[in-house]
Amino acid sequence: MCVGPLRRVCHWGPLIALGIIKSVTFATVSCLSQWWAPHDSWGGTTLFFTFMSCAILTLYCFLHAMYVGPGNLPLHWKPEKENDQQFLQFCAICNGYKAPRSHHCRKCGCCVMKMDHHCPWINNCVGHKNHGSFTLFLLFAVLGCAQASVVLALSIYHAIHRTWYIYYGTGMEPIIYMSLWGMVMCMFVLGLAIGVVLAVGMLLYFQIRAILRNRTGIEDWILEKAIHRRDSTEKPFIYPYNLGRWNNFVQVINVWCEPNGDGIVWPVHEDCNQYTLTIEQLAQKAEKRARSREYQIVEAFSGWWFPCTKGLGVCCHPPCTDEPRIPLQPGDEVLVTRWKKYWLYGERINLKEILAAPQGTSSSRHRGWFPRRCAVQVSSLDNDTDSPSLPHVPNNQKQSQKIADNKKIR
Repeated sequence: MCVGPLRRVCHWGPLIALGIIKSVTFATVSCLSQWWAPHDSWGGTTLFFTFMSCAILTLYCFLHAMYVGPGNLPLHWKPEKENDQQFLQFCAICNGYKAPRSHHCRKCGCCVMKMDHHCPWINNCVGHKNHGSFTLFLLFAVLGCAQASVVLALSIYHAIHRTWYIYYGTGMEPIIYMSLWGMVMCMFVLGLAIGVVLAVGMLLYFQIRAILRNRTGIEDWILEKAIHRRDSTEKPFIYPYNLGRWNNFVQVINVWCEPNGDGIVWPVHEDCNQYTLTIEQLAQKAEKRARSREYQIVEAFSGWWFPCTKGLGVCCHPPCTDEPRIPLQPGDEVLVTRWKKYWLYGERINLKEILAAPQGTSSSRHRGWFPRRCAVQVSSLDNDTDSPSLPHVPNNQKQSQKIADNKKIR
């Protein structure tokens, strides 16, 4: 049983990542020692120094991102001004309010400041405190593996032609000795290095784009819905955290990988306030609840990701997301908010329990996907924003903006 610092690393993600780092480093250093050491040239020294720098920085940024973490909101957190609570979402699991840009991670079990996503490779979330170190980890991993790919590929080539160099070469060619198993392992590590360059390089591109826009993946989705739900007559939504590419960049990336700010109060656009985005989120939640429909479960579902007994269409068209599947029994009630051809997404609820709950509280939540064939629609819910199961939110964006303008929150 792993305890303390080992508990974070005892997971398939960090173990695989550390294994790849160690394998690529060992194989590349081994090839460099045979390739350049006999000639003792400046080129070999420079190549060895740059590669080891990338390897060490990759490991440092990886451990920093994993152990420092994204920064979590304290349990039962609430804003200093009680009047500001109306502009924030309430987390029933943490029993506190969500600060601007904060979201609850179901895998970590807490509210994360400026949450971007949960990364299995570091067994932690990427957020406010480790966004910079995580991005630098990706950068140094790509640079190191790109260099390793060139070294390993040329080393394999020279090892295959070793005999020809010995008899017909000029004596200046690198002589690299590899056994059969050494050749196999070197080719395997070469494949790992190329895979890292391609896969991690793509992730690095998305992270740099997010930093320059000062938008997380979750905020991209919120902004897309904010733009989509407005017509041409309404005032366009202004994303509050975009301060220009350079200001956005230095807010995350610096030499010491230390974030700017406390993760709760953020510099915003001059036409916005601290709660512009959270007010928009509340309005979207209200519209989402207005579209929700109540379904009755008529067929049991085990919660498997590929339920073979539910038909070929259900197995061949799973939702492209890591969101959970929820086990259901006949008679359960589910409030559905998303629809696909073969799947539904909703929350298993007891409407009587929700309506009887006191203001500001919520029953335990069980949300996820389940096959459409397991349920039938019962009725629709009215758009009642005064329901005790949810905090009071404005019905539309115009009311939300009016509240914000009246409060003059900065």
